[in-house]
Amino acid sequence: MIRKITALFFLAILFAGCGEKKFTIRGKLDGASPDTYIYLDKLGGMNLEPFDSVKISDKGSFEFTGKIEYPEFFMLRITESNFLTILLEPGENMSIQASADSIGYTAEVEGSPGTGKMIEYDKRLQEAMKELQKLGEIYEARVDSPDLEQVMNQLDQEAQKILNGMNEYTRNFIDENLESMVSLIALYKQIAPQVYILNIDKDLDYYVRVDSTLSELYPESEPVKTLHSQMETLLANLDAQAAQSAKTGIGAVAPDIALPDREGDTIRLSSTRGKYVLLDFWAAWCAPCRNENPNLVTLYKKYHEKGFEIYQVSLDQTREAWLNGIKEDKTGDWIHVSDLKYWSSEVVPLYGIKGIPASYLLDTEGRIIANNLRGKTLENKLAEIFD
Repeated sequence: MIRKITALFFLAILFAGCGEKKFTIRGKLDGASPDTYIYLDKLGGMNLEPFDSVKISDKGSFEFTGKIEYPEFFMLRITESNFLTILLEPGENMSIQASADSIGYTAEVEGSPGTGKMIEYDKRLQEAMKELQKLGEIYEARVDSPDLEQVMNQLDQEAQKILNGMNEYTRNFIDENLESMVSLIALYKQIAPQVYILNIDKDLDYYVRVDSTLSELYPESEPVKTLHSQMETLLANLDAQAAQSAKTGIGAVAPDIALPDREGDTIRLSSTRGKYVLLDFWAAWCAPCRNENPNLVTLYKKYHEKGFEIYQVSLDQTREAWLNGIKEDKTGDWIHVSDLKYWSSEVVPLYGIKGIPASYLLDTEGRIIANNLRGKTLENKLAEIFD
């Protein structure tokens, strides 16, 4: 008897638990056309997964039911452009009333606090977007005005105030809802196409906080796992950039290079100590590099006798192309080295080279004092040193 009672007790707990994970969405859409379907899609990591669909009744009503293990994002939609993003918790009974032609803008929701928070946020965002639109209308009206530049400056200032205000609102929103999945959605909000409200550089701490908090609460959630993967990649890249900056940032001693010159003799970058040196990465196939070479010729002739040297490293693939580039550009007076390994050259990871031309100006101790100076900016810097 005791065993039977115990078994029934645990079965009751089991079924109670299952009931808690069931959700229901009941809705009423005003103005829905006959035979219209409404779709419920689940947001996975980076895509939408069809979940269910039902035909809206003649009275505009519909109902969805399902089970979820933890908070999930869904898209309730009639068409691709007419939708409402919702956040459902296990056990929620959500009701929605909206106009069928604009669900996202007219929805009134009960029984789903997370969805309510997202609607609240989106209303604030829509207000900011309307304010920006008004500024755009002012610009269009004044585009032929003689004081257009002054108008544009004023409009830019007003637009920045709106953006700053929305940024502050978003940060506060995340602070107040850090343990809710709505904080994740806030990270990705845009006020215009490709214009994100939060800046990954300036607001990195918010991305980290949301990631660490939600990863602990909902480790199996696909959107949370996607955010965590993105953050791992981002933070690893930032660490790599910091390490590279320590090696090649302003004030660092330039990592030594030892490569063969045109005659095959190994020439070290460190052998140039005692002179101001332009360490320049180039290639004969690089048009911007070739365009800069005449300027380097002029500056070398002007300042070489005063202690200026150029150590030019080629990322060419063939000796013929490398030497022809030197000959054609008349750059043979300074130091040229290369291992002719193209992007597989040892100098690429050593200096974190992402593209060429790339250059570093070194002082007499081999310390980096400037980078990527070209044309007039390089000329001005050398004049500051030598004149």
